[in-house]
Formats: sequence, C-alpha cells, structure tokens
Amino acid sequence: MGKIIFILGGVKSGKSNFALKIANVERASALQSKKEKNVLFVATAQPTDLEMRQRIQKHKKQRPKNWETLEIKNTLSEIYEKKFDTVILDCLTIFVSNCMLLGEAELYIAKKTEDFLVEAKNLNKTIIIVSNEVGCGIVPKNKLARAFRDVLGNVNQVVSKFADEVYLMVAGNAVLIKSKKYRG
Repeated sequence: MGKIIFILGGVKSGKSNFALKIANVERASALQSKKEKNVLFVATAQPTDLEMRQRIQKHKKQRPKNWETLEIKNTLSEIYEKKFDTVILDCLTIFVSNCMLLGEAELYIAKKTEDFLVEAKNLNKTIIIVSNEVGCGIVPKNKLARAFRDVLGNVNQVVSKFADEVYLMVAGNAVLIKSKKYRG
C-alpha cells in the first residue's frame, strides 16, 4: 500500500526543502535495512524565461545527483511507469497552473488528480506532494487569479483527503495537521 505525504505552505515557507528531507530520511532508513530506495523528483516548472531557468537550475543543484528527474507539464500518468520507491511531486501549484493555461476545466483537473491519487495508493511507493496554500491570502483582483486560487484550493482539498500525512510549512517549520497513524 502506498503512502501519500502532502506538504502545504506559502511561498518560500520551506516546502521543497522539507520534501527533500523526508525523501532523504526515507532513503536513509531503507539503507539501514539493506534495501536501496530510489527517489524520483517530478518537476512541474516550465523554463519560460531566464529567471525561471535560473530557479530551476538552483533547485536541481539542491537534489542528490543519484535522483532521477522527470519533467512534466500537465500529465501525471508517466509517474506510474517509473520504478521508484519514493516520488516527490514539486509542485502541484504549477501543475494546476499548467493545466489551466492549456484550457483544462476545474472538474477535469480535480478528477485527473484524484485518479492519480487512487492509483498512487495502490502502488508500493511513498509519494510526497508539494503545493502552495492559497486560502490565506486576499481575494485577487482579477478573474483569472481568482479562478486559479479556487481551482488550486479545491485540488489541495482532494489531495488532503487522500493523504496519510499533511504538513503546513510556516517560516521553515513543519506543522503536522493530519496523520492517519493517530486516528482510531
């Protein structure tokens, strides 16, 4: 049975660093039990301009060199085909943005995310999903920004429903807000 860990937080709250730490802990504990765990990093950012290309390069340098990177835009099904024990999807925020920019409807985006999560639960993998928490900000001034906030907020709720653990990052601190191991 797969395990889903969901990490939410604001911009620069430490989400990605925390995801890397969890993956490294998973891998270290596996090495102690003499079982190698492979990590797949699924990147959703598109190198659309110089500044974004620089950000992507910076993130690549933070990851261990033995991790494989899969770059996706708006599909998650490629992840099923990969033979990895731990997968980091960083980040759901940009994945949803990519889908919306391609004209995909909210219900379709939520449904394909849910389909991915159902499949992920059936895989023997740890899936770490990173996303921005968009519900704490002000109501955006323009219609597209409001639509994006609403779609991502709803998709975040779908992921949270399936997640075994949910963390909220605040100024580099991980606050556990859901854990199935503590439920009766």
